[in-house]
Amino acid sequence: MTTHYESDVLIIGSGIAGATAALLLAEAGLAVTVVTRSRDPHESNTYYAQGGIIYRGENDSTAMLAEDVMRAGAGHCNAEAVTILGDEGPELVKSILIEKLGVAFDHDNSGALSLAREGGHAIPRIVHATDATGKAIQIALIRAVGTHPNIQLLAAHTAIDILTPSHHSLNRLAVYEPLACIGAYLFDQKSGRVVLCTAKKTLLATGGVGQLFLRTTNPAGARGDGIAMANRAGARIINAEFIQFHPTTFYQSRAPHLLISEAVRGEGARLVHADGTPFMQHYAPEWKDLAPRDIVARSIHEEMIKHDVPNVYLDLCSYIPARRIKSHFPNIRRSCLQYGIDISKDLVPVVPAAHYFCGGIWVDIWGRSTIGHLYAAGETACTGVHGANRLASTSLLEGLVWGSRTARHILKHRENPYLVHAGDIPPWCDEGSIAADPALIAQDMSYIRHIMWNYVGLVRNSQRLKRAIRELRSLEVEIEHFYRVTRVNDSLIGLRNMVRNAIIVTFAAWENNQNKGCHFRE
Repeated sequence: MTTHYESDVLIIGSGIAGATAALLLAEAGLAVTVVTRSRDPHESNTYYAQGGIIYRGENDSTAMLAEDVMRAGAGHCNAEAVTILGDEGPELVKSILIEKLGVAFDHDNSGALSLAREGGHAIPRIVHATDATGKAIQIALIRAVGTHPNIQLLAAHTAIDILTPSHHSLNRLAVYEPLACIGAYLFDQKSGRVVLCTAKKTLLATGGVGQLFLRTTNPAGARGDGIAMANRAGARIINAEFIQFHPTTFYQSRAPHLLISEAVRGEGARLVHADGTPFMQHYAPEWKDLAPRDIVARSIHEEMIKHDVPNVYLDLCSYIPARRIKSHFPNIRRSCLQYGIDISKDLVPVVPAAHYFCGGIWVDIWGRSTIGHLYAAGETACTGVHGANRLASTSLLEGLVWGSRTARHILKHRENPYLVHAGDIPPWCDEGSIAADPALIAQDMSYIRHIMWNYVGLVRNSQRLKRAIRELRSLEVEIEHFYRVTRVNDSLIGLRNMVRNAIIVTFAAWENNQNKGCHFRE
């Protein structure tokens, strides 16, 4: 059984950022190892993205897009990164997604790409594949990645920690070298063994942190694994207080929090109460239901408190023809029908839910972190594009752009002058003597989610944050002890990462007294 993998580049995460980088690197002749904790490499935040990806609207420009991005980001965006997104993004959509991968975006009656408008955008500029754009992109990417001879795809492998000689080398003099990454320890879920993967360059693309919260649109793997690993190794993490809550997720007591895409409001749907009365005009007179997400989410939150109701509603049927609803949003309609709601006829019960992490591992414009030879891209990274609140449909584009940029930088600097002999890195030593108790793990995960939802959610204050810090720090001590005495598995790794990320987010929220974007303190 293999206990050591070697590769030119190790990529942890198989969403749009990781898969794009893998494909471009492999096509250039490098040996690439792609790791995903899911048994199905399609499983990622990318797969569940509904609305679309920014392209270029009629008479559009980088400056026009930048204005919308900066407005949504509450002026906290990295202007250089925003310009890169606008300059490079549309061409990459065309060259990689459309021409190379053949993603079937929707077209209008004239045969041109169909462009939609979403909240915060001044004009229609979003291309889409009905209401399952991310799924179409992810399927095309994994098809290409899975068949490329230079790519080794390791599914059902969970990264435990990145390897840095300063922390792991048997040669203790390595502690005097600059902090650098040479790979990772990986847990093979099928065999139950931990394997070593060394690489000249490592890219973290593990997605966001939505699973920290009781209600989230994110899949089970969105635990922030890459962020926690980078933090333990000493990487800089920024903007962690900026958690974007999507305003509209399906609400029923026994139903999952299905994302109801912002595109439905782009088509004309309104947020209303049970009697059909709209309310967004009271909070955002100019933008109404197409206001930036932080404004819409907090408006819903306030209406729920004011009227003492568990949810509000989305009204599609009064504003969009039934035929158009059925043709443009077939997957959303199909999902809601499972719970007795026909979006072409009924009001749709919705509540906000944690959706996107605007912060992450600090990276420069080429995706380099503060640790040598360690890159990050996609939701795991913070380029500064999203600032204090992400503009709709920028996330897929950012993953595409920085997946490409990290690959280009790695290719330009492919020779790693800081190579460590594999013999200097010890094999994994699992000190745990007891099997992980799933009931204990489930309870701790539930505890974290309730703390984060109630104390570090949409609306924060000093008392809530103080209590969150106190309880999370105590819990992390318990979890670290549990981790040391228990045989490692995927859930235990995730629990350890979740509590670390919860503390990162909470401390960031505590330290920032300024209300901005999706960070709001009473």
